[in-house]
Amino acid sequence: MTIDLSGKTALITGASRGIGAAGARAFAEAGATVVLAARSSADIEDIAADLGTNARAVTCDVADFDSVTRAVETAVTAFGGLDILVNNAGTIEPIAPLEDSDPKGWGQAIDVNLKGVYYGMRAAYAPMKARGGGVIVNISSGAATGVLEGWAHYCAGKAGALSLTKAGHLEWAERGIRVVGLSPGTVATDMQVAIKASGINRVSEMNWETHIPPEWVARAMVWLCTDAARHHDGGDFSLKTDAGRAELGLPGVG
Repeated sequence: MTIDLSGKTALITGASRGIGAAGARAFAEAGATVVLAARSSADIEDIAADLGTNARAVTCDVADFDSVTRAVETAVTAFGGLDILVNNAGTIEPIAPLEDSDPKGWGQAIDVNLKGVYYGMRAAYAPMKARGGGVIVNISSGAATGVLEGWAHYCAGKAGALSLTKAGHLEWAERGIRVVGLSPGTVATDMQVAIKASGINRVSEMNWETHIPPEWVARAMVWLCTDAARHHDGGDFSLKTDAGRAELGLPGVG
C-alpha cells in the first residue's frame, strides 16, 4: 500500500515511543512533515533527528490546554499549517478496582485520556479550518464500549473520547474537517507491560505474542487520512476484525 501525503503536516501526541513513535515514522515515510509531541524531549528529539529536516520535536503535556496550543503553533510556524492531528497520548495507570482507586490518579488519567483529546481537537480546529480542512485521528479502544475490571478510569476516558469523535464529525464534517477513531486492540507496547504487571482482568493474562506490532497501528493512522477511509468518519475503525485488517492488507485475526 503506497500512500502519498506530501505537502501535509501531521502532529502526533505521545510520540516518544510505541504507537506514537511508529506513527511519526510512518507519516514521514508517506511524505508528510511531522511534529512529534511528548512530555519529555529526549526521545522525540532523537526520532526527529532521524527523520531529518521535515520533522520537529516539541514538549507537550496534553493535560494542559496551553501546552497543546503551543504544540499546534509549532506545527504552523515550522511548516505553515496543520493538516493532520493524531490524538495518541494515553495512560492506563493507575490500574485498580474502583474501591481501591486513587482519586488523584483517576483524575489525572481522565485529564490525559479525555481532556487531552478535547484539547487537541480544540487547538487544531482553527489552523485546519484555515487550510480548508484536515483529519483528526483519535486513538480509541474496545474499552470505549466495553468495561474491564480495574480499568474504570480508562474505560470512562475512552468512552468520552469516542463521543468527542462523534461530536467532531457532527459539527465539523461539512467544514472539511474529518474526525475518526482508531481502535487498535492490544498492541505490543509499554502499556501492555503495565497491564501484565497488574494481574487484573483477562487482558493481563494475554501472551506477548498475541499483541499486534505498533507498526500496524501506524499504517492504519496513515490510511485513515486518505479518501479511501472516509466511510469510517465519525466512528471507530477497528484493527480487531478481519474486515478492518483486510482494508489495510494486513493478516487476519484468525
